[in-house]
Amino acid sequence: MKREEIEAIASDYIKTIGKEPPHEIKKFARRLRDNTEKYVKLKYRRLVVVSGGDEKKQGFISGYITYHYLLELSRLRGGKKLKLLYMYHDEYEEARIRKETFRQFMKMARKKLQNIERNIDVYEKSDRYLGTSYDVLILDLTNDLRPNDIGKLVEIVNGGGLIIFLTPDLEKWDRWMTAFKQKLVVPGFNEPRHIFIRWFKETILDSDSTYVYDAEKDQLVKKFYVQRVKGEEKKSEVVREKGLKEKHIFDERLYSLALTEDQQKVLEVMEELLGKTKKKKVLVITSNRGRGKSSVLGIGVIALANHMSQFKHKVRILVTAPEITNVQSLFDLAYLSAKSIGLNVKLLKKGGMIIEIQGQNFSIEYWEPINIPKIKGDVVVVDEASGISVPLLLKILKTHKRLIFSATIHGYEGAGRGFSVRFLGSLRKDPNVELSTCEMKTPIRYGEGDPIEKWLYRALLLDAEPTDLSDDDLTKIKNQELEYVYLDPAELFKKENEELLRQLFGIFVLAHYRNQPDDLAMMADAPHHMIRAVMIKGTNKIVCSLQIAVEGGLDSQTVDTLLRGNKIQGNIIPDRIIKHLRIWEMGWLRGYRIVRIATHPEVQNLGIGSFALERLYEEARQKSFDWIGSGFGANYSLLNFWIKNKFIPVHISPDKNPISGEYTVIVIRPINHIAEKITREGQIYLRKKIVKGMRDVYKEMEQDLALLILNSIEKMEIEIPKLHPIDVDRLWIYVYGPMTYEAISDVFLDLAIYYFLGDMEKLVELNNEEKIILLAKVLQGKDWSEMSKMLRRRRIDLMLILKDIAKRMLNSYYNKNLESSVGYHI
Repeated sequence: MKREEIEAIASDYIKTIGKEPPHEIKKFARRLRDNTEKYVKLKYRRLVVVSGGDEKKQGFISGYITYHYLLELSRLRGGKKLKLLYMYHDEYEEARIRKETFRQFMKMARKKLQNIERNIDVYEKSDRYLGTSYDVLILDLTNDLRPNDIGKLVEIVNGGGLIIFLTPDLEKWDRWMTAFKQKLVVPGFNEPRHIFIRWFKETILDSDSTYVYDAEKDQLVKKFYVQRVKGEEKKSEVVREKGLKEKHIFDERLYSLALTEDQQKVLEVMEELLGKTKKKKVLVITSNRGRGKSSVLGIGVIALANHMSQFKHKVRILVTAPEITNVQSLFDLAYLSAKSIGLNVKLLKKGGMIIEIQGQNFSIEYWEPINIPKIKGDVVVVDEASGISVPLLLKILKTHKRLIFSATIHGYEGAGRGFSVRFLGSLRKDPNVELSTCEMKTPIRYGEGDPIEKWLYRALLLDAEPTDLSDDDLTKIKNQELEYVYLDPAELFKKENEELLRQLFGIFVLAHYRNQPDDLAMMADAPHHMIRAVMIKGTNKIVCSLQIAVEGGLDSQTVDTLLRGNKIQGNIIPDRIIKHLRIWEMGWLRGYRIVRIATHPEVQNLGIGSFALERLYEEARQKSFDWIGSGFGANYSLLNFWIKNKFIPVHISPDKNPISGEYTVIVIRPINHIAEKITREGQIYLRKKIVKGMRDVYKEMEQDLALLILNSIEKMEIEIPKLHPIDVDRLWIYVYGPMTYEAISDVFLDLAIYYFLGDMEKLVELNNEEKIILLAKVLQGKDWSEMSKMLRRRRIDLMLILKDIAKRMLNSYYNKNLESSVGYHI
């Protein structure tokens, strides 16, 4: 349907129904209007669900409610500018009609609402609204419900604000085929489970400050009475009137931009980054979402740049985050802060996003996390550090002296507790780190105790954490009194099992650096995903969580599709093996892919994860599956865990993940003969791929990780390279004479490739340090200074070690020693 037709339909409908809307909707609008003053004082938000009815009626009702609410809010706020945001899926015709009906209604009412900024946008652009603030938010959830969208957008609504969800009829909504669910369908599993929306809906019905209006029957089916709101007389003033320490370094005008006492405290602690020190100065800021971390960082980077530029010719501050959208509010506040103290600054943008602020004597630059260790900066700011892997955070820490890390503990990002336990724990133990910490507790946009925040955290399990363990529990774990259990998602996502669900998901949140609300819905509704857990015997306490996906069992036509480079949903491991090894049979075999496995942080390294994997292997074997496997961003300790549990690396990605800085590795533990043959082929090609790709694709791979992979793979039977006599003699004069490594690097490369491809220990036995030197210098082509810094060895020592390796190879492979004749006769 054309846009003009949709506009005409919407306009005609408003003219018809607008004269006399249903009595119940007028009554409900009055209820909202009459209670608005109390909610504004409390800085609490409300949620209205408009369910059922046709698209025109839903658009009208959302407009009618919004109009009357904004009239009252405008009066209470003295005519100040108010903002509303309407989000929808423009690929659906009915969604466009709902949107247009809403728009036409608001257009009709604009004479009485002249101070309203209206924004209508599509969900694909939701990231651009992170860090912004709105008074009314309308989310059309009829055609799709993505938990990530809910987590991002609900939190941008100001205290006293209104949120409206447009949904199908409540009774039909559970089994509604949304776009998100459709993407969970994979070959062999044609119908998703219908669990998450049921859970989501029940949390709304069970929460304060939420209303449900049935647009089909024109009645309010879920009411909320304002007298249930507690503490309405306790409006807290979050900005402190006084309390700044008497002496401070930063410009006082910047302190005045802080909205809360927490923000002022952060600025005070940021001053501690200044001054000389032999140790690394590190500030860690933690909070729940919506506490103004990014904003205060924006003020703080200008404060640091302004002060440091008085003593340094050029100050360079590096800013990073998992996504560039995460730091836009930081840059916005930095720009405003610079202007507030009279600094002349220029913004640089790319793709509509700010990537740099340039001042006269300073620059504040955004870089992807993976690039930060390679760049020199005076200060590094890592925003949303909980979304970056701990190994990469440690690399960033290692390469800079003044750093700020901020992490969301509970919120849309949802993984900050893992950051607190793993990364912050390592900082506290580091004797070379001078650590300061700040926890921000006061919400910026809404009041403490806001019922919508409470609902959101429950619905998306944003604050889920593992259970507490007693001394008796720890004794049972040490005695391996454990049981491997199957958990049915349909039962797990029920109110009576909520505590168990929170335990299970809380372990994932703590263990994984990137955990989002979409993961929760996938666990609930993906038809090929299963949930397993390890519990302490005789208790309901989970100590290990597993999410498993069934993969493979593909028909020949689908396998042919993959071989030709096309994609299908799911089937991650068959896809990679088929595309890179070109083996048909991998598509026909069936296996379990371990999507996620995580152990309770208090009892890691006690064999619980290994116990879980062994029980999963037995389950797969009993059900006649062919393999179990996994794919993950590899670091040494993680890959070593899988190898110790009999999993074999068969594929590694050619690129590093730009956020984690890790290569993705596929590991398989075969169950039957065919899977073993495929795994063997995978090992052979992986060895060649790594060894021959070291000078190009894997130039940045950590040497200990490369050796771990190579040592875990069966050796290949290949012949010693048949060097030309001239090359053998060149090698001889390098070992016994004055020739440099650079003059024979081409010959040495042939020997190093042979050494790492074949049976490494057969003729020449090298220790681990010698292997790393050989790999780093000869295969990866690293320069001497880089190796010296990396291995903490003098350059001359490295040269002598490498020459000694060449000597042993020369003697073993070609029977050449000091007494051998020199030169070559034609």
